[in-house]
Amino acid sequence: MTKATAIAESTTTQTIPTISYQVAMSQPTSHLFEVKLVVKGWRSSTLDLKMPVWTPGSYLVREYARHVQDFYAEDADKHSLASRKISKNHWEITTENISNITVCYRVFANELTVRTNHLDSTHGYFNGAALFFYIPGLEHNPITVSIAPPQSSWQVTTTLPSVPEETNTFTAKDFDTLVDSPFEIGTHRLYDFEAGGKPHQLAIWGEGNAKPTQIIEDIQSIIDSEADMYGGLPYDRYLFILHLSDNGFGGLEHKDSCSLNYPRFSFRKRDRYERFLQLVAHEFFHLWNVKRIRPKTLETFDYEGENYTTSLWFCEGATSYYDLLIPVRAGIYNSQTFLDNLSKDITKFLTIPGRKVQPLGESSFDAWIKLYRRDANSDNSQISYYLKGELVSLLLDLLIRARHHNDRSLDEVMRQMWDRFGKSEIGFTPSGLWEVIESVAETDLSEFRDRYINSTAELPFDEYLEPFGLQIKSVTEDEPVPDTGMKVTAENGKETIKFVRSGSPAAIAGIDAGDELLAINNRRVSAEKLSDRLKDYQAGDIILVSVFHQNELRSVEVKLAEAQPSRYEIVKVENPTETQKQNLAGWLG
Repeated sequence: MTKATAIAESTTTQTIPTISYQVAMSQPTSHLFEVKLVVKGWRSSTLDLKMPVWTPGSYLVREYARHVQDFYAEDADKHSLASRKISKNHWEITTENISNITVCYRVFANELTVRTNHLDSTHGYFNGAALFFYIPGLEHNPITVSIAPPQSSWQVTTTLPSVPEETNTFTAKDFDTLVDSPFEIGTHRLYDFEAGGKPHQLAIWGEGNAKPTQIIEDIQSIIDSEADMYGGLPYDRYLFILHLSDNGFGGLEHKDSCSLNYPRFSFRKRDRYERFLQLVAHEFFHLWNVKRIRPKTLETFDYEGENYTTSLWFCEGATSYYDLLIPVRAGIYNSQTFLDNLSKDITKFLTIPGRKVQPLGESSFDAWIKLYRRDANSDNSQISYYLKGELVSLLLDLLIRARHHNDRSLDEVMRQMWDRFGKSEIGFTPSGLWEVIESVAETDLSEFRDRYINSTAELPFDEYLEPFGLQIKSVTEDEPVPDTGMKVTAENGKETIKFVRSGSPAAIAGIDAGDELLAINNRRVSAEKLSDRLKDYQAGDIILVSVFHQNELRSVEVKLAEAQPSRYEIVKVENPTETQKQNLAGWLG
């Protein structure tokens, strides 16, 4: 009998252990959360504690236990209990004849991202997976959390229900819920508003040029558009946590909230503000797609290791497609802006060599070792499931719309996935997903799946855009720049080669990412002036490129190739038919 089974059986005849946490931050400038775990009614000779190594929504083993320090345990009389570390994230405490146990530890928190913890003189923010232990076998037990702010002026904001008549005390029905409920504690501004007939809050920490009134108005439009698509809102209240940072960017979805990180002075320029609203639309869309409509392998979280799935292209990619489309429906920007944004993503996709190396399903599966661990060769060997998943979702939407004259679309796929899997939170399998897509499209998509999910076949954009009177146009500069295949950036006073495309002239010549570019034909060249210098040559010309390679001076001959398109644009075909015009209007309004 396993220890977890023994605990479960013992709870049927004895009092179920109670679990409570106290989180203090007496010296915020130390960046240390002071955590106390109290377990009462324990009935075993040992107590095992494990800290998650990752958090749902961010598919990378982050080793949260590395920030734990000053760990000790004691009984109700404050007598020290023996403990030992079993593995990187596993502590074992000797609890023979001990029913009430207190465990104290501190967690260093100085990483301001949506998936980690941050504590300073102005606020404390934490994610449950990065702060709390779970007890194997008791993951489904309720957990109480009380917060002790360092100052009475600090407020505590979370979506967990508060415990009546207890200050700053909240309860989570189980460990999954605790992990899924971030806390913002401190000097943030809190704004209440209503959307879809339900209460919402926007918590803003940090200074910048964000305008809360405008943000709330646009968020309300996004909420209404997404709720209209799914037929309502599946929560009682919702919280948006916004951190204004210097250069941060990111979002993390939760069932009843989301955390957003955005550059503090990026709200005045229209395109940057629209990018923020796309981030909002993305994370809010996730409360359906991935938090409730999720792959079978993510139906039950294993917090100790990787949870593999080939379906992140749908979870993140389809969501990325809708984060461009929802603002059109919400009236935030027009259809041309949507097409411009889509053109930028197509440009990025068609200029990443890795699209010809890594299939989309493999990209999803390998998220744990590749997407968040980029290096100088990443663009040569992989493709983002966000990016390609977005574009495959585009093709599916266009395919369904063209076959059904806009009476059906990818929206119907999302609604059926919600009805079949999301409402009951039953995980879907890849075959179950494609069964829904094919039922909506009313066609066999096995070839589509084989080509665009399981292989590296090029995406046929023009074929799918043509029924809507659109096509892809490649654009080159007025003065073509012969191709070297390397990207150079001025960095710390050096001209650093950041990327060398596989099979390009520079790669063939032996130039590597990380080399320092010095000269072309014995004349110094900067990253800023490189394109202008290359315009003096033509494809087929051989130039002498001088670099420092690991501090060794090298000069190599590079045979220039034909100029590469600088970007790709979605443009209207000449003389579109009435059917094409109607299809386009039905898609984008």
